[in-house]
Amino acid sequence: MMLRAFAAWLGMMVLALSFPSMAQEWAPSKPIKIVVPIVGSTNDALARLIAPKLQEALGQPVIVDNKPGAGGNIGAEFVAKAPPDGHTLLVGYNGPLAINPSLFEKMPFDPKTDLAPITLAVKSPQYLVAGPAADFSTAKEFIAKAKANPGKYSYASVAMGSASHLTMEMLKAAARINVTHIPYRGATPAVTDLLAGNVHVAFMVPGNVQQFVATGRLKLLATTGEKRFRSSPEIPTLMELGYRDLEATSWVGLLAPAGTPKPIIDRYHAELVKILNSPEITARLQDMEFEVVASTPAQFATWIASESKKWGAVVKSTGAKAE
Repeated sequence: MMLRAFAAWLGMMVLALSFPSMAQEWAPSKPIKIVVPIVGSTNDALARLIAPKLQEALGQPVIVDNKPGAGGNIGAEFVAKAPPDGHTLLVGYNGPLAINPSLFEKMPFDPKTDLAPITLAVKSPQYLVAGPAADFSTAKEFIAKAKANPGKYSYASVAMGSASHLTMEMLKAAARINVTHIPYRGATPAVTDLLAGNVHVAFMVPGNVQQFVATGRLKLLATTGEKRFRSSPEIPTLMELGYRDLEATSWVGLLAPAGTPKPIIDRYHAELVKILNSPEITARLQDMEFEVVASTPAQFATWIASESKKWGAVVKSTGAKAE
């Protein structure tokens, strides 16, 4: 009896000790697809930064696949409905994960139940920028002119339901101005039209526009953080200008389809945290004014829930709708 009990105990100990190594043993068996639900944005830049490093770590090709449309819903739905086998990932952001459920009457997927968070990679406040031909050079001047000329000015967003859309809706409500929304399918066409003077202003993640600000092709009017950027200490925050609740953060994270086994999530989390915290990638992201977060899956899930509540309240208070 004692020998049999010892054998059973030994078997259980071997099994228990094997769990950590099993989590590390998972490896992809075919190419991995990272879906970016927007074109030409910092989401895309992040995906293309980490893809070669992930390929090196996992031993399979990693392909970045842009699937834009419907405010990020098309690409996010594609991943939500993909097999949960570790071969399809989503680069997710505010829009499809935290804003669209309140903005759209009907969603093709549920961010809470159809996707599995891996890590909140980065976050950043936004720039409020204007085209070079704009007849204003500060946020105060823009707001004053917009008040005096309702409907005269327009603003670009990188997508319907993005932070660049809802942040301007917040400012419109707080400052009581009427500015026309022009949504685009990604940052590249939005910035192109901003540079050409086809739209007047936009809220953008710094990485999308900082090269044009640096060369004087775009005017930096204000930022949406709690404090000023180190790179532009002369530029005020909107909170400083009296809009005390106007703190808006853009963020990017990685997710898998719901039901993806924990060993797969754990392997991706370990590799992505290592990549994001590597000196090379951290320096590149900091150059784009991103703060590296590299959270746990549980922390990312909590973040999405809190952001959904925050942006849901913004949608309700501003009356914003999917156009």
